[in-house]
Amino acid sequence: MGTHDAAADIVVRGGSIHTFDAHDTVTDALALRDGRIVASGRAAAALSATRVIELDGRTVLPGINDAHLHAAWLGARWPHLFFGDAGPGHSPEGRLVATEADRRAALTRAWRLLASLGITSYTEPGIGPGEDDGETGCFGQAMLDTYVTLHRAGAQTARVTLLRLFGHLDGEAELEDVRRGVASPVPATDPCWLNIAGVKIFADGIPPMRSAWVREPYLDGTTGALLTRGSDPVEAFRGMIAAALDAGCQIAVHATGDRSIDEFVSALESHGPAASGIPGGHYVVHADLVDAELLARMAQAGVGIAAQPVIADHTGAWMEPVLGASRTAAAWPLRRMIDTGVRTTITSDAPIATPDWRVTIDAALRMLGEDTPQVRRDLLHRVTTVPAAQDAAAQWKGTLTPGMAADLVVLDEDPTRPGRPVAGIGVAGTVVGGRVVFERGETPESE
Repeated sequence: MGTHDAAADIVVRGGSIHTFDAHDTVTDALALRDGRIVASGRAAAALSATRVIELDGRTVLPGINDAHLHAAWLGARWPHLFFGDAGPGHSPEGRLVATEADRRAALTRAWRLLASLGITSYTEPGIGPGEDDGETGCFGQAMLDTYVTLHRAGAQTARVTLLRLFGHLDGEAELEDVRRGVASPVPATDPCWLNIAGVKIFADGIPPMRSAWVREPYLDGTTGALLTRGSDPVEAFRGMIAAALDAGCQIAVHATGDRSIDEFVSALESHGPAASGIPGGHYVVHADLVDAELLARMAQAGVGIAAQPVIADHTGAWMEPVLGASRTAAAWPLRRMIDTGVRTTITSDAPIATPDWRVTIDAALRMLGEDTPQVRRDLLHRVTTVPAAQDAAAQWKGTLTPGMAADLVVLDEDPTRPGRPVAGIGVAGTVVGGRVVFERGETPESE
C-alpha cells in the first residue's frame, strides 16, 4: 500500500498513553490523521500509517498548555530568566526588539523552545497598544500584528490564546483606554491556532514591593492600592470590568492582594449571568494572598486562578519582612484552591521563571507536601485539560481521545509515578495538530 493510501498519517504505539479523559484512561496506541486523533487502542494499532512512532515503553501525555507564559518576551530574552537565570553573559535590559525581524525572531525562537519542552498551547497574557511605548518592545501592538502575520503564514508550532492589553504592563491603565480598546476590532484568525478573545487588566502589584492591595496593612502600615487611574480608582476598575463584559471578553486580572481579588470578584458578582456566560470564564492571575472566603466565592462565581508555584518558591522569603510570618505562611494556598473547586491552572509566567513545566510540577508537589499518583495526575490535568477549559476549547483539545486535536508530548518515563522529580524526565518528541514539531536530537534554540 502506498503512503498516500495509508489510513493514518501517524500511529503512536507501544507505551503508556494517558488520555486524561473523564476516566483517566490509559491506552497503548493512537492514530492521527488530518490533525486529529482518529482511533485509539487496538483499532489504532491495526491501522496502516505513513509514519509509525514506536514508544518502546515510553509515556505520552496530552500536549502541555501553559496558561500564563509571555512567549514574545521569553523569545527575546532566552536563555535569560529573572529567576534562576543560567544564560551566558549579562541579562538583557532595555529595548529587546525594535524591528519586524526582531519580533519574528523572538516568536519563532520561543516556539522552538516550547516545542522542545512539549508545550503545544499557551496563553500570551497581555499584548496591545497600552505597551506601544514600553521599554522592551515585546508587548505593543506591533507584536500583536506580528503574531497575526506569522499565524496567517502557518508558521505557528504552538496554539495561542492571546489577551489584549490596553494599559501598561505591570502598571496603570485609564478607563477610557480600556473602553476604546475592547470596542476595537479583533483581527480575523483561526481561533484553534490564534484566539484573541480576552483582555488583561492589572489591578495591583506584588506583595514583596508592598504594591499588592491588601485588607490588613503591611508591617509598615501601608496597604497598597489599585493601579487604575482616575479620581475614583475603584469606580474606574469596575468600569473596565463592565466594558470588557459588554464586549464579550474573557477577563484575566493580575491581582495578588486579597483586597484587589475581592474587588474583581465583587465586580463580576454584580453582573450575574452576564459575567458567567463568557466562554472560558474569567480568572485571577497570581492570587498570592487569596483566602478561604474569597476562594469559596470564586468557586461559586466560576472565577479561576492561574497559579505560579515556581514564583512562590522564589519569592516566599521576600514576603515575610513585609507581611510577617503567619500571613506569609498562608500565602499561595494551592491545596485550598484545589479542594475548594476553583478552576486552577499551574503556569510558569516565563520568562520570570522557567517555561519548563516539569520544574513547575515539582514546585507544586513541594507546595502540596504530598506525592501520590493521584496528586500527580491532578497537577498534570492543570497543565492540560484545565487550561483547555479556560481556553474555551475543552471540546476539541486537552485530551487524547478520537475526534480531539492531535497535540501530544512523548516522555521517557511516566510522570504520574511518585518518588522521582518530574524535571528529570526527558522529552522525546512533540506533536501539534498531527505534525511532529520536535524530536530529540534536534537542538532547541539556546542563543
